[in-house]
Amino acid sequence: MAFDFKKEYKEFYMPKNTPGIVTVPPMNYIAVRGQGDPNLEDGAYKQSIGLLYGIAFTIKMSKMGDHCIEGYFDYVVPPLEGFWWQDGVFGIDYTHKEQFRWISVIRLPDFVTGDDFEWAVEEATRKKKTDFSKVEFLHYDEGLCVQCMHIGPYDEEPETVSRMHAYMEQQGYVLDITAERLHHEIYLSDARKTAPEKLKTVIRHPIRRPEA
Repeated sequence: MAFDFKKEYKEFYMPKNTPGIVTVPPMNYIAVRGQGDPNLEDGAYKQSIGLLYGIAFTIKMSKMGDHCIEGYFDYVVPPLEGFWWQDGVFGIDYTHKEQFRWISVIRLPDFVTGDDFEWAVEEATRKKKTDFSKVEFLHYDEGLCVQCMHIGPYDEEPETVSRMHAYMEQQGYVLDITAERLHHEIYLSDARKTAPEKLKTVIRHPIRRPEA
């Protein structure tokens, strides 16, 4: 049976719909950076998703070809994720989506090296006749965070975020969103096939203990 990150690491992918504190270990990702409203039909965000999955499935299906990845095991491609921010805004302003800056990502299994990643980019470019030059190998150390499962439309996320921040403060933490530590979302539902009120999204914010 294929290894499923969502099932094996439920503390990171299947949290409760009440806020909790979690320490996230360093992870490697396939990443594409961009900016603009993610809802634009032919916009940069939706194009980035195609690029991510092109590389993700090239790596997953490497077992069918000549490129042998040391330590490879069969796995389910992890869900789409995103890091979000807006220049000059502390947190996220959902009323100005055109100002969004983002890094769209898909987690990589630990056995994938930088060399394996470069092979996948070259292989996907050759086979799919597509420009994958925007795709990068991203190492991200998220660390201490508050997180919660948000159920419902993306535009209602501020309600969940408010509960997360209230819980964080009750536990003695402060928000630590910086240029390096970002608002993070993990998309467990396919928005093309799921009713807005049933969408499941993990929301995660970096936190720290207050300075003495």
